[in-house]
Amino acid sequence: MSKPLDPIDLASALIRCPSVTPRDEGALDVLAGALEPLGFTCHKLRFETSGTDPVDNLYARFGNGTPNFCYAGHTDVVPVGDAADWQGDPFAGDVIDGVLHGRGAADMKGGIAAFVAAAASFLAAQEPEFDGSISLLITGDEEGPAINGTRKVLDWMKQQGETIDVCLVGEPTNPTALGDMVKIGRRGSMSCVLTVEGTQGHVAYPHLADNPVTRLVRMLAAVVDHRLDQGTEHFQPTNLEVSSIDVGNPASNVIPAKATARFNIRFNDTHTSEGLLAWLRETFEAAAGEGAHWSLDPHVTGEAFLTPPGALSDLIAGAVETVTGRRPELSTTGGTSDARFIKDVCPVAEFGLVGQTMHKTDERVAVADIENLRDIYRLVLDRYFDA
Repeated sequence: MSKPLDPIDLASALIRCPSVTPRDEGALDVLAGALEPLGFTCHKLRFETSGTDPVDNLYARFGNGTPNFCYAGHTDVVPVGDAADWQGDPFAGDVIDGVLHGRGAADMKGGIAAFVAAAASFLAAQEPEFDGSISLLITGDEEGPAINGTRKVLDWMKQQGETIDVCLVGEPTNPTALGDMVKIGRRGSMSCVLTVEGTQGHVAYPHLADNPVTRLVRMLAAVVDHRLDQGTEHFQPTNLEVSSIDVGNPASNVIPAKATARFNIRFNDTHTSEGLLAWLRETFEAAAGEGAHWSLDPHVTGEAFLTPPGALSDLIAGAVETVTGRRPELSTTGGTSDARFIKDVCPVAEFGLVGQTMHKTDERVAVADIENLRDIYRLVLDRYFDA
């Protein structure tokens, strides 16, 4: 029979593992050490792709029956920056005045600890004939390129005949207070590099050159000035943001031979990356002008997706409201998460801690929030398996 455990102790132990992507530094062993005494079977999975760092991941499951409720998250964290700027050791996991400090406290070791504690409490209260399953899909590659993480674990699960029926991702979804927001989808993201080739020459003799900067600016203006959509019921309008224009030309009297721009499109579910690429190429071709030589290099990190409001979002929102007294907003705002991979195998939604300090110096989270999140996760499990 499993027994409850302290989520703060577990969160602190996880923070003490400096698991900056792609290093694990023992974080998954700490997690497996908490799960195995509860009856979970743990599979530590290392994946490596040519040209990338190897990454350790964990799939853990209690039970063999259905349905299988999966919790997904990551133990890897972003770098701390200059450790001297922190008020204390970024990897000490100290609790000071009711606040847990350290890299990963909010994003998202505190959330993982809350779920493990919730699962322990839930399983301790079950009769021996509990015939469902609870699983955890934990990656060490969410903050990195996401090549050797969740996608590879899902492929492994398919090969092993492992199926999940529903998934709750524990990313820090709340802007200011626990109970603010449940994520039911995410915008797609596509980054592009636009390169325009020209002919170098003297600025006083432009007829002997071909200025790529002029063409590049004209091409960018054509897409920046275009409003792609007005947004939808669940998504904000698609936005295109130019992040850099690079020429590498220190001379004011030389027309350069090449100009490059980088931009990103965050798009809603009225678009696909394929459709946007077709629009970009058509628009650039028209704006570039006769005789232009240009190339576009796109990188798609995820398509837009939506888990329509319904059983899963109602389950999570109801538990949040019971514990916190707040009815959370159902949202698709923010960046990407590994939910973009999980949505291909089952319904998925996201709810976790407050994200105000994630990726910042002195990352921290209130102990009370971790404890309340544990109670929310426990209630989600109660109601899911009672349904």
